[in-house]
Amino acid sequence: MSNNFIFTSESVSEGHPDKVADQISDAMLDALLTQDPASRVAVETMVKTGMVILAGEVT
Repeated sequence: MSNNFIFTSESVSEGHPDKVADQISDAMLDALLTQDPASRVAVETMVKTGMVILAGEVT
């Protein structure tokens, strides 16, 4: 097995839809865990101009 690898990363600026979606997801998770520390959360946040879609499962 080779010890060589390629490291890649992505960087987006403030206001980018990925950053907005991450902030929404983080806020949702924080709120759910505050209400129930045993929450199991699998939620995706999709952002488009003028629209936010939350999809997934919370138990």
